[in-house]
Amino acid sequence: MYKKPGLLLSIVKTKELNYGGIDMLKIELRDGNFVEVENGASLLDVAKGISDGFARSVLVGAVDGKLESLNKKLDKDCKVDFYKFEDAEGKEVFRHTSAHIFAQAVKRLWPQAKLAIGPAIENGFYYDFDLDYRLVPEDLEKIEAEMKKIVKEDLRIEGFEVSKEEAIKMMAEIGEDYKVEMINDLPDGEIISMYRQGEFVDLCRGPHLESTKKIKAFKLQSIAGAYWRGDENNKMLQRVYGTSFEKKKDLDAHLFMLEEAKKRDHRKIGKELGLFMIPDEGPGFPLFLPRGTALKAALMKYWEEVHREAHYVEIETPIILNRKLWETSGHWFHYKENMYTVQIDEEDYAIKPMNCPGAMLFYKSQLHSYRDFPMRVGERGRVHRHELSGALHGLMRVRAFTQDDAHIYCLPDQIRSEVKEVINLIDKVYKQFGFSYHVELSTRPEDSMGTDEEWAIAEDGLRGALEEMGMEYRVNEGDGAFYGPKIDFHLKDCLGRTWQCGTCQLDMQLPQRFDATYVGKDGEKHRPVMLHRVALGSIERFIGILIENYAGKFPVWLAPCQVKVLSVSDKYNDFAKELQDKLFDAGIRVELDYRAEKVGFKIREAQLEKIPYMLVVGEKEMESCLLSVRSRDEGELGQMSVEDFLAKINKQIADRENVDVEVL
Repeated sequence: MYKKPGLLLSIVKTKELNYGGIDMLKIELRDGNFVEVENGASLLDVAKGISDGFARSVLVGAVDGKLESLNKKLDKDCKVDFYKFEDAEGKEVFRHTSAHIFAQAVKRLWPQAKLAIGPAIENGFYYDFDLDYRLVPEDLEKIEAEMKKIVKEDLRIEGFEVSKEEAIKMMAEIGEDYKVEMINDLPDGEIISMYRQGEFVDLCRGPHLESTKKIKAFKLQSIAGAYWRGDENNKMLQRVYGTSFEKKKDLDAHLFMLEEAKKRDHRKIGKELGLFMIPDEGPGFPLFLPRGTALKAALMKYWEEVHREAHYVEIETPIILNRKLWETSGHWFHYKENMYTVQIDEEDYAIKPMNCPGAMLFYKSQLHSYRDFPMRVGERGRVHRHELSGALHGLMRVRAFTQDDAHIYCLPDQIRSEVKEVINLIDKVYKQFGFSYHVELSTRPEDSMGTDEEWAIAEDGLRGALEEMGMEYRVNEGDGAFYGPKIDFHLKDCLGRTWQCGTCQLDMQLPQRFDATYVGKDGEKHRPVMLHRVALGSIERFIGILIENYAGKFPVWLAPCQVKVLSVSDKYNDFAKELQDKLFDAGIRVELDYRAEKVGFKIREAQLEKIPYMLVVGEKEMESCLLSVRSRDEGELGQMSVEDFLAKINKQIADRENVDVEVL
């Protein structure tokens, strides 16, 4: 009965297992079932016992929560999880193994190369190495060819452990100076984890795949420079980025998306459409041009209407406030490295990185009764945060931006109802732009303020609201703000990318720190609960997302230029100008192209600028007082009166009609 060591014997619904006198282990699976295996069975044996197909699909396992390679031998009762490529854990191990195959290929082609680090990252991997020969893009093809050979060789990947002294000796003998430096930084007596595949040995915690044969779909993408350990005082190394997938079709789809993303890059489109610029004099500080400012204003008009309907009031708090305020809020101690500070009258001040402390000043400016709640207070607050120059990215990561902030003050028994109102508002906003989204609940971090009881109440309030609404959500343990748990909304664009924009954070700390109170029904003072909430998040970042999602083809109500009047020749410029003025007076964002260019050229240029409507003005139009209308989305619409055209476009604006965005 027990001929094959490691054979999975049974899957049962109970913990009461009969070992029959044989040295057996009891393994709990993710679904709560238990299995019996012989002592010494590997994780792969457990997977094979479930089914051969399942074993072929899993990449890595976890024993009592610790990730392990599938060749890990089991010697005690434990809980086992398995992960496939679609799981984050599976992708990380797959791509980390890909990085090792890349490093092995580099060492085969350039034995003198010295290796540094090579982690898995989001959507791929990279490896840093020191090589006198400067790689060029054509070299990536050579490395890929060598990687394919390594994959075909089906090299077994084996982990082993050595002492710190042995590890230093091994790495020194093969000239891996950077590995020696990393090992030397570890404590004396440390057991060092290494991995071997064929002739290649690397310092690595693991885990890895069992062999090289599974890494069949990969692509080396770019070459960059990187200082050793990120220190500009150290030597500049070469870094190669790559990505890998289980299946070639998934790799091809990913590469297609990357090319599409390049075409939709908001920095490229923003420049082409004249929306914004990032001046050399202000890295990270966007300068919105007239069209970009019009786009932002249209977005903010929508924001105003949504918040008025939801009964918010709006405030504007100071940009600069003194150190005492930031000490009271806790930001001076928990967030100072991201704040810009300044001295005024020999006193320390800070440019606000967040709007909430200013909102507390508003709350404390007058006395409040329980009858005042809930208080919904919105602010389009300008904030400044010190971001490292290497992290800056167009409008997506900036140093100055506008938050569509709101702070809701409520009673403890209003928490769930107010959180649900916030969820409904954010849902409405995202649906306006055609975005789908998922929700994540982030719980208490290590660096936090407040008692266990306060955090339990806060987390229960957010979780309860989500569950009462029947919303699916993920839990991010320990990823909350230092003052409270939060619900984050991650919207999905047409390229399948997710962006964290909306958030709802429950704060029971700031009202305490600012001694915020209200008079309850009993005539006594009580502490309000505070919700921090954004829907769009950073307005600048949201505009960047919209640019890329629409590829600059904005819906009419949002388009920075809604209509372009094209004059056929100088003879009709006066009539074209009168038409422009009439549309402008009707509230339309309109521009006039009266250049001495052929009308076909003007039409093509307007199309490239993604203008929703083009009105061609020539002799026929001037005599008939009818407009020749061309739609970006519908093509030629023929002739119509000014009144009919205004009725058409005004309806689209009033209804805030969205445009169809192809999901790629």
